Amino acid sequence: MVLSSFSAFAQPATDPAPLKFQSATEEQRFHALVSELRCVMCQNQSLADSNAQIAVDLRREVLELMRQGKDDHQIKQFLVDRYGEFVLYRPQVESKTWLLWFGPALVLLAGGVVVAGAVRKRRQAPTPPTGNDGNEEQEW
Repeated sequence: MVLSSFSAFAQPATDPAPLKFQSATEEQRFHALVSELRCVMCQNQSLADSNAQIAVDLRREVLELMRQGKDDHQIKQFLVDRYGEFVLYRPQVESKTWLLWFGPALVLLAGGVVVAGAVRKRRQAPTPPTGNDGNEEQEW
């Protein structure tokens, strides 16, 4: 009962002061960038979609980094250095992320090989005679 009462106090983060953009271009770049970054707390939500307090803080930090003159790659690298590759929805193709990028294709290819082998084996297997000479009991 005590543990369940804590959830009553949990509330989504409210942004006390909405972000103010200096231009429409800045706003468009900001929204494109935060939609490519993952909330480190919510895991399957982008920074743009998340209401977690850390997402609110990270959105403010992204805007601040933009205003410092950093490009999108530098901002993403800053967040990767801090939180790891997980923060990116599209991690970079590197030797340590090959399994992430090419693993699904390998699993699909392996499944195709298994299915093809099973079909080939089934075609090559001799079929038993189906004559009814009175000794076999027919199942219905």
